[in-house]
Amino acid sequence: MTEHAETTRITIAYFGQETISVTPEDMAALAGRAFPLIERVAGGAGEAFDFMEWLGAYRSQQGVAEDAPLPTHLKVEAFDTFEAVIPWEQLKDAAVQFAVDGAPLPKGGPVRLYVPHGSSECLNVKSVIVFRLLLDEGNRDEASYGFKSTFTPAEMRMKR
Repeated sequence: MTEHAETTRITIAYFGQETISVTPEDMAALAGRAFPLIERVAGGAGEAFDFMEWLGAYRSQQGVAEDAPLPTHLKVEAFDTFEAVIPWEQLKDAAVQFAVDGAPLPKGGPVRLYVPHGSSECLNVKSVIVFRLLLDEGNRDEASYGFKSTFTPAEMRMKR
């Protein structure tokens, strides 16, 4: 697999479920409806899907019971080692940009997450390669963001 192919896949880690790897197109198809990003983000260009619509379809596809607890946070990890942890309540209108004019994101791919009602300065996270859906009742309202500062030896050997 080439470095380019590796960076066009997104890891989905949902508590209690097997971790999977998908393409932006897989995610958009599962969400079922794409819309112009400008509908959620002033001046936004390209196509996006609703994060919560995607999550509902993902939970159904994975056989998660409808009454199972929802995550408390979403942690996104970007290709450049930026990470953000976003409280669940702030994701109501979150959009995932996956294309511009029907083509993959030319820069900052494979997807970009926009959180229009987030409490942090992290309105958008580009180059998202991991979505971690977390259950952490103790820190329900806490948001955090920044560049990763601790790396495993395997991560240090990986080409980015």
